[in-house]
Amino acid sequence: MTPKTRIYLIRHGEVVGAGIPRYNGHADVGLTERGVAQYHELKGRFDGARIAACYTSDLTRCTTGAGILGGHFGVEPVRETNLRELNIGIWEGMTWQELMATYPVEWQARLDDIVHYRVTEGENLLDLESRVMPVIDGIVERHRGEEVLVVGHGGVNRVILLNAIGAPLSALFNIEQNYACLNIIDYYGDGKTVVKLLNG
Repeated sequence: MTPKTRIYLIRHGEVVGAGIPRYNGHADVGLTERGVAQYHELKGRFDGARIAACYTSDLTRCTTGAGILGGHFGVEPVRETNLRELNIGIWEGMTWQELMATYPVEWQARLDDIVHYRVTEGENLLDLESRVMPVIDGIVERHRGEEVLVVGHGGVNRVILLNAIGAPLSALFNIEQNYACLNIIDYYGDGKTVVKLLNG
């Protein structure tokens, strides 16, 4: 058996405004009290894991949780700007209802081509993949034989998981990522990748 890196991939906890679908993107929205509590509840879910490192998006909704979990395991979180959520450009902070009313043509265009469509001043999924996956690849290489926490976002995590199972980016919304969910991915030295837990 080749040495593996196990990544415990977590989506951030519940954010202010949850319950109304919207694109927060790079906006630094805060956590609700429930969102903070969700991170504390996660502490007991690692079944004796030996966490060697913690990496996190540098947005508050992730760094707060990385601090809680990193403190629990005695590791200092490393902030990675490239683990930020998809930059949704001029749509940032807008609800889906607002977008459908204000940008109906653009909204449909993005639905028709989720991979390539780029909102004005924002990114598309290829852009997101090109900045997120080198971070993950680097973590895997640096931590062979170790277990690592990564605290990210719904879109970011989906891209990582799709890559792990060899699925196309067009399947982005075939994967759910609830607030404070836990995913487990094993990256083996021979290149094999196994998703052990999804949206747990």
